[in-house]
Amino acid sequence: MSISRHQLLQAFDGLLQPERFKDYGPNGLQVEGKAEIQRVVSGVTASRALIEAAIAARADAIFVHHGLFWRGQDGRITGWMKQRLQLLLAHDINLFAYHLPLDAHAELGNNAQLSRVLGFAADARFGEQDLGFSAPASFASGQALADHVAQVLGRAVTLVQPAPDGAQRPIRRVAWCTGGAQGYFESAIAAGADAFITGEISEPQAHLAHEMGVGFIAAGHHATERYGAPAVAAHVAAQCGLDHQFIEIDNPA
Repeated sequence: MSISRHQLLQAFDGLLQPERFKDYGPNGLQVEGKAEIQRVVSGVTASRALIEAAIAARADAIFVHHGLFWRGQDGRITGWMKQRLQLLLAHDINLFAYHLPLDAHAELGNNAQLSRVLGFAADARFGEQDLGFSAPASFASGQALADHVAQVLGRAVTLVQPAPDGAQRPIRRVAWCTGGAQGYFESAIAAGADAFITGEISEPQAHLAHEMGVGFIAAGHHATERYGAPAVAAHVAAQCGLDHQFIEIDNPA
């Protein structure tokens, strides 16, 4: 079974509602490929490795969280950008990318899927554009929460404990926002979190964790955002009768 490119775009847009968001780049169809689509490959980032894997999988379309085009980037088609675009165009593959809409979806988005994987039942949202999620939790300490996150995600995490007695503080409410959402830390604190989970940490957050009495866990940008794209793509593919395959391109960041 196949559907048109326009029908697939309508299905993604209808589910993710990109018009609701102020974003850092274009959501939706970023590169136009063949008009009829039978097979969709999903991944986190439109890297050359993912594009090459999608070509090998005979994909007609790629669905990602991190597309090719971002506000303020150099607009010249040279180097890595030329190589990625050349592969997409030569093989007539459509590229669909959704950034903040994919983070925010209440059931299939990155934050909702991270909640599912970690075993949290989100009951509140916070932060700019309501991208952050929070839930009740029951962990003896920030270290116990960090150990749980590391075990589930299968990678080491960075934990910054509150000072001076952070190691003894239980975690009764946890907040999270996937990817590079370290700037949401203060909103998480205001929302009553005892600990905040995101992908990355910058220098100011370590001081805030010590001073504000709230733990900070950086669990990896890719590691926290690898669940939304396959969930959305699988859902839409099932609705439209398409084949779908998630391709994991590992990234230590």
